[in-house]
This record gives sequence, C-alpha cells and structure tokens, in this order.
Amino acid sequence: MAKHWADFQYEIYLNGMTGAVPRLPTDLTRLEELTEQRLGPGPVGYVAGSAGNGSTARANRAALERRRIVPRMLRDVHERDLSVEVLGRPLPAPLALAPVGVLSIMHPEAESAAARAAAAQGVPFILSSASSTPIEQVAEAMGDAERWFQLYWSKDREVNRSFLRRARESGFTVLVVTLDTPLLAWRPRDLDQAYLPFLHGVGTANYFTDPAFLAGLAKPVHEDPNAAVLHFVGLFADPGKTWPDLAFLREHWDGPIVLKGVLHPDDARLAADAGMDGVVVSNHGGRQVAGSVAAADALPRVAQAVGDRLTVLFDSGVRTGDDLFKALALGARAVLLGRPYVYGLGLDGQPGVEHVIRCLLAEFDLTLALSGHAGPGSVGPADLVEDAG
Repeated sequence: MAKHWADFQYEIYLNGMTGAVPRLPTDLTRLEELTEQRLGPGPVGYVAGSAGNGSTARANRAALERRRIVPRMLRDVHERDLSVEVLGRPLPAPLALAPVGVLSIMHPEAESAAARAAAAQGVPFILSSASSTPIEQVAEAMGDAERWFQLYWSKDREVNRSFLRRARESGFTVLVVTLDTPLLAWRPRDLDQAYLPFLHGVGTANYFTDPAFLAGLAKPVHEDPNAAVLHFVGLFADPGKTWPDLAFLREHWDGPIVLKGVLHPDDARLAADAGMDGVVVSNHGGRQVAGSVAAADALPRVAQAVGDRLTVLFDSGVRTGDDLFKALALGARAVLLGRPYVYGLGLDGQPGVEHVIRCLLAEFDLTLALSGHAGPGSVGPADLVEDAG
C-alpha cells in the first residue's frame, strides 16, 4: 500500500494523547506572521517582501483564491498514490522546494537544514546559485537524494561553466535557469532597511569558493572582501542575454534544463524551440515586476501552448494543499514551494521545513481524496470553476 501523506493528521492527534501539540501551526498561511514577530525586519523583509507596493504578490494569491474546487462524490479514493514522474525523475508527490537564496539570514544551518528536510521527505531540493552554503556542502548533506541546481546566469562565461561542472559533479540532476532577474527589482521593504545581504558577503558562498570567480580577483577574498563583493555584484546578472545564448547551457549541461520565470505562451514556445525540457510559470513570487500578471492566470495559457512539448512547472503564491491541487488543475505537472518552507526554516530549522512539507502534502492528499481523485493524474480544468469576482 502506498504511504498516505494524509496520515500525518493522525500522527498529530495521537501525539496529542500525551498533551503534545505541533510546534508550528498546521495552517501554513500563519507562518509569515509568526516569522515577522520572531525575526529581524531585514531578513523578514527580504523573504516576505515583493516588488513595488506588493501588487503582484497579492495578485498571485487572488488568482489562486478565485479558482474554486468542485468536489466529486462516490469515487473510489481508498488507495491513493501521489507519486509522479517529472523530467524523467520519479517523485513521491508533485512538489519540489523552490530555489531561495541567502538562507543563512533565516537560520544558521541555512540550505543544509532545508536540503536535509527535503531529502528526509523524498522531495527534490533546488539549490540557489545565491546560497549561503557551497554546492558541494549541500550535496553532502543530502546523500543520494534528488537535487536540482538553479543558475543565476552571470556575465562571466567561465563562472557559469564552473558552476555547471560543480553542480554536475555534486549529483545535481536538473538545471533550473532563472530568467526573470537580469536586474534586481525595486523592492521597498529592502530599500527602506537598506538591506542587501550580498553586500556583506552573505549569499555569495558559491562564488567565493569558485576557482573561476577567484581567478578574477587581484587578492584572495579574506584579504580584500570588499573587492570580492564588488566583483560579484558586477557579474551576478546579465541584462544582455537573449534566446540564442541558451545554446551555451545546452552545450555545458547534459541533463534536463528548465527555464524559470516564463509567463507568456510565446516565450514558452521559444523555450521548446530552443530544445529546453521545461518551464516554470513564475513571477518570482511577485518579487520582480510590480503590476505583473498573476502566475496562476498565466499558467493555463502556457500549459495550453506547450504542455505536450515541455514539462510545465509552477510557483508563485502557493501556500496550501488546495493551491497545489489548483495548480495541477490549471496545467502544471508539479509545483515549487518557496516562502512557506523558508518561514518553517526560520522558525524551527530542519524540523520546521519537514513540518511544512508534511502539512502541505497531507492537505493536498486530503483535498485530492475529498474531491474524488486517487492521484494527481486525474486532476484537470473540469475540477475548477472561477469566481465571477
């Protein structure tokens, strides 16, 4: 019998016989507020904040809220199996942890703790280029668990090449290339605190341990940290990249390549034409373009355009198990979870991240069953209606 993620609720109730209650809320939408209370305004603003006045982040939530599930009755949901195959990788559920940089601002164990939590639950961990922990160390923390690498595509070809080599040698199987951050957006919560961790050498671990990066410095990092930071800032992003540049990635990465930040069907078609394997429909959780289309509104159009040619993944606004259900119904093959697991990390380290994964998948499992589905494969557009609001 397949493991039922929903059994987590009985574990909680049985533990309650001894008077124990969960250390963190099981309603994952409450985590942001708790994190706001417990962590400093700089780190909280960096994770929770968005571009401009936050309109895109709010639109992401509204677009998911507006879709309502229509449950079906008297279908056999006794045995359920949430497993899926994504990009040729077998996964226990249609979920991965999204790449989020600079996790040391949330918890001292940073990416290693989040990666161990993902490994313990069998969920892929996507490591950010801008992590606080080097690629090799995160790989070590995960053993042989499924891990993907997110590339911030820099101006320096040698650094890009070196990152891809290191990730491949460290057992990362899928490359996720973020396209929506050729420049840092106008983010008032960070600006009001004048808070950018990179300028203090936080979130630069992969660069400061990279031979190609270090070759570009006049002195070692510890002798002139400011020069190293300035060198990093100068090459981090490249607003000059265009579609033909994707050939470089294909040349230096032999596994699946997924483009993150795609919102327009034509861009998805260009990705397919360029020989990519997937796209993540995402607006960076509302962090890049204020006034942008909501990711869940863009998802059906992209899925319709390339769903038979590419693996379509989704992030931006996912907070609950029913959000995950809705994303699948709108055409996603799997979902990347961002902020909620980062709040879990900030509040309770590795156990906090595991709590978030287990809550989300238990709720998703129950939502599936109670809506008449024994697995993710049968979920589709017919399971949703749209509020007229």
